[in-house]
Amino acid sequence: MPFQTRRFALRSLAAASLLAATAVSAPFAYADGFPSKTIKFVVPFGPGSGTDTSARYFAKKLQDLTGQAVVVENKPGANGFMAVKQVLSAPADGYTVFIGSNSTLAVNAALFKQLPYDPVGDFSPLTMMMRSPAMLAVAPSAPYQDLKGLLAYAKANPGKVNFGAGSAGYQLMGELLNDTAKVQTVHVPFKGAGETTTAVASGTVDFTFAEVTAVQELAKGGRVKVFAVASDKRVGTSPDVPTFAEAGLPGFEAYTWVGAMVSHKTPAAETQKLAELFTQISKMDETRAFYERIGATPMTGGPQQMREFQKNEIALWKRIVVQAKVPLQ
Repeated sequence: MPFQTRRFALRSLAAASLLAATAVSAPFAYADGFPSKTIKFVVPFGPGSGTDTSARYFAKKLQDLTGQAVVVENKPGANGFMAVKQVLSAPADGYTVFIGSNSTLAVNAALFKQLPYDPVGDFSPLTMMMRSPAMLAVAPSAPYQDLKGLLAYAKANPGKVNFGAGSAGYQLMGELLNDTAKVQTVHVPFKGAGETTTAVASGTVDFTFAEVTAVQELAKGGRVKVFAVASDKRVGTSPDVPTFAEAGLPGFEAYTWVGAMVSHKTPAAETQKLAELFTQISKMDETRAFYERIGATPMTGGPQQMREFQKNEIALWKRIVVQAKVPLQ
């Protein structure tokens, strides 16, 4: 090959290689400068909720890491549908993040005949932020002294023991207990955790499932008795409360949880950058300390762990809804 021709060929090959490299890296070029403006977290519950608490903690840490403002917008109501609509209607550029929970990302899929969104298909997961085990609480005047006593009483009196639930998620936990322990207890609906715990404390209902922060102070004050925590290990803030396995019902676990997602239309580079940032925050020592103070645990597995956990939760609650013949909404 003549020298000039060979030099032209080499130049052409170099140019082609540069173009190919640019084409491959182009989707990630924008992520190198991401984020470059304010990020919004949309929360489907009001201020003070467990989901809101997590959102505000991660917002502060994300702001510290990126130097960009992160604002939290509460959009409660309509079973989370309003918040979901806002996120999926926003530009899919990584600047609108949905901070969802077990109710919006799993329970709704089991309880509704038709959802206006797909909890799996419409979102790309970033990471689970935390999970918090439920506690089973009864009135101080209850005739049984522990979980074994409650379950024995329920078996001897089918349909006569009732449980209060302030949300669909806690209702399904009660039905999961029925399924696991092979008992028949009756659901009594309430408008929220406050009403439910008050009803239990007064003996209006026999027991309830509630998050750690909702019952541990009541227990310390003697207003309720906590029989067990539905996790694989005891909670640091209530070390005297046994797990369900320790209390006599192995295999029973039930959690509320919070996770971050973006629209599935968000470019892969921005999704990956956010996932890395969220996972980095979840692995911080101060994050673990923050959650341990409220009886929760940070989740550090990233997008794949969250997707697998979410799918397992949906499958579990769908099975319980069918077995318990819970009416679909």
